[in-house]
Amino acid sequence: MLQNIRDNSQGVVAKVIIGLIVAVFALWGVESIIGGFVATPPVAEVNGEEINDLQLQIGVQNLLASMGPDAGALDPGLVEDIALNQLIDEVVLRQAAERSALAVSSAQIDRFILNSPQFQINGVFDSELALRTMTSQGMSVPMFRDDLGRRMMLSQIANAYAGSNFLTSGELEQLVELQQQTRDIRYIAIPIGTRTLGTAISDERIGEYYELNQEDFREPETVVTRYVVLDQDVIAEEIAVDPEELQARYEQERAEYQGAAEKRASHILFETFGISEDEALEQARAARQRLADGEDFAALALELSSDTISAEEGGDIGYTDGTAFPPEIESALEALELGETSAPVVSEFGVHLVQLTEDTQDEYPPFEEVSARIERDLKSSEVELIYSARLEDLSNLAFESGDLETISEQLNLPVLTSEAFGRNGGADIFSDPTVVAAAFSDEVLFDGNNSDVLELDDTRAAVVRVEQFNESHIRPLDDVQAEIAVLLRTEMEREAAASLGNEVFTALESGEDLAELLAANELEWIEESGVNRNGIQVNPEIARHVFSMSRPEEGPLHDSLVLSNGTFVLVELTAVNPGSLEDVPEEQRRVLAQSLSADLGNNDFQRYLQTLRENADITRQETIFGDFGESIP
Repeated sequence: MLQNIRDNSQGVVAKVIIGLIVAVFALWGVESIIGGFVATPPVAEVNGEEINDLQLQIGVQNLLASMGPDAGALDPGLVEDIALNQLIDEVVLRQAAERSALAVSSAQIDRFILNSPQFQINGVFDSELALRTMTSQGMSVPMFRDDLGRRMMLSQIANAYAGSNFLTSGELEQLVELQQQTRDIRYIAIPIGTRTLGTAISDERIGEYYELNQEDFREPETVVTRYVVLDQDVIAEEIAVDPEELQARYEQERAEYQGAAEKRASHILFETFGISEDEALEQARAARQRLADGEDFAALALELSSDTISAEEGGDIGYTDGTAFPPEIESALEALELGETSAPVVSEFGVHLVQLTEDTQDEYPPFEEVSARIERDLKSSEVELIYSARLEDLSNLAFESGDLETISEQLNLPVLTSEAFGRNGGADIFSDPTVVAAAFSDEVLFDGNNSDVLELDDTRAAVVRVEQFNESHIRPLDDVQAEIAVLLRTEMEREAAASLGNEVFTALESGEDLAELLAANELEWIEESGVNRNGIQVNPEIARHVFSMSRPEEGPLHDSLVLSNGTFVLVELTAVNPGSLEDVPEEQRRVLAQSLSADLGNNDFQRYLQTLRENADITRQETIFGDFGESIP
C-alpha cells in the first residue's frame, strides 16, 4: 500500500517513502563499504583528497553514456583522461563550495528525485525504476543521494556566475554590431568538371599511384561464420492457444475492469507529529469552514498544509484506482461528488481534508484490439520455460559437440551462414560487438571450436562457428585500377579548376577586363548582399572565409579559396555592414542580452575553475590505459 502511495502522491507521504527506500536498501551500500577495506592506490589527489579507481570508472561510464552509441570508437585512454579531468574539476569546485559554507538540504534532494523524469512512469515516481537506474550506475541509494547532493551544490556555483553577469547598453550595442554584421560580396565559382577528359591517364601513372599508396587498398581480415539462433518468438509460434481460452481470458479481464474508475484528489494535511490528533481535527474543521465561506482550496493548501510539496500544486496528490492512497482517504473519495471536500479524515499521516478533482470512467477495449496481447500473455510463461530449458541444452551442446549440425538436429534450429565481416562487425546479429568478439576469439577462430552461448538480449541467444577466415591483404592492381583512375582524374580536375581560378584571379588583380575570359569558360559573377555569419544565402565555407577577411578600406578586397568538393572560388568583398541594436526587435533583444550575459557568465566560471585548479595541489597517477602521472602545483 505504501508503495502505491509513493507512486501516486507527493509531499510528506513522499518523504516517508524516500526514507523507507533508503532504509530498505541500506544493506546494498554495505557491500561497497566492505569493499572499501581493500585499499587500492588513488588515481589522483586534489589538495590531499583522493580520487579512487571506482570513482574514475563510474565517471568513464557516465561520460560514455552521454556521448551516445559512437562513443565505443573513441580511444579508451582519451576517454579516461577526460573523465579524470572532470572529476578533478568537481573536487576543486566542491572544496571551494565547502569553504564558502554552501549546502543542499535533504528536502531539496528528495524533491529532485521525486520530480526527475528518469525515475517516473507515466509522470509518476516509481521506486523500483529508481533503484534499477541507480544500480545500473553502480550506486546504492545513499551513494546516489550523496552524489546528487554534491552535484546540486556545484550547480549553485555555476548558476551564480551564469546568473550574476550583466551587459551594459554600450557593450550590447558593440556585440550586436559584430554579431549581426553583414557583408556584401560577389564571387565566381569554378567547379571541377570535364576539363581534363582529353588527357589520358596512363597505366604507368596508375601503377605508380598504386605502389605509393598500397595501404589505402588493404582489405581487413574477415570471417564467414555458420550460426544458430534460439529465439523466444519462434518458440511462441510452436504453441497454439485455444480460441475458447483466449475468449474466456478476455471476458475475465473485461469483467474485472468493468466499472473501474480513476480518481484524482487534492488534500490539505494537518500533521500530528507536534500536536495532538484533537488539535489537528480542530484545525481541519476550521479550515473546512473557511472553504464553506468561499475561500479557495488551493490557496488554503498553500497556507495551511503540512505537505508543502503538494501544497505548491494546489494540494494535488495525483490519481488513484482505488488502491493508491491510505484506506481512509480512498473511503472518503468514494463518498464524494466531483469538486466536493470531505469532512476531516484521520490516517497514519495526520488529519486530511480531501477534495475530489477528477473522476473518470474508462471502457475496456474490444477483443480485436487486445487479443494479440492476451495471446502473448497466455503463452509467455510456457515460452519462458521452454526457452530456459533449450538455452541450457544449447549451452551443453555448444560445449560438447564439434559442429552445429548436432545442435540443429536436437533443438530443431536452422544453421545459417553469414556474409563475410571484419572486426568492425556486419549485419544482423553480427552488429553486436559481443558476437564479433566471440567470432574473432582464439578459441573460435584458431582452435575451431563453437562459441559459448551468446545472449543477444532477453529473448534470443546464438552460437557461432567460423567457416572461413580471410587474412588481411592488399587488393591486386587489376581490382583497383578503375578506382585509382577515378582518384587521379578527380585530382587532375581539381588542379585544372585551380589553374583556371588562379588565371582569373591574376587577371582581376592586374585590372584586366574579365568578360571574355569568363564567357569563354562559361563563368559569371554571383552577387550577394547582406550575407550574415550563419545564413543560408551562400555556401557556409564561403561565408566563413568572407568573414575572415579584413574590412575593405580603399576599394574591394579579393581573395580565393578551394571548397572541400574541389570548387575554386574567387571572392570580392565590397562592404562590411555593422549590425544595429535598433533593428533588433525588443523581445529578440532581451533574449540576445540574456544569451550573451550567460555566455560571459560561463566564461567567468571557466576562468574561476581554472584559477581553482592552478591554486590546487593536484597529482595524477598512472591508470590502466596510460601514464597520466603529473604533479600540478
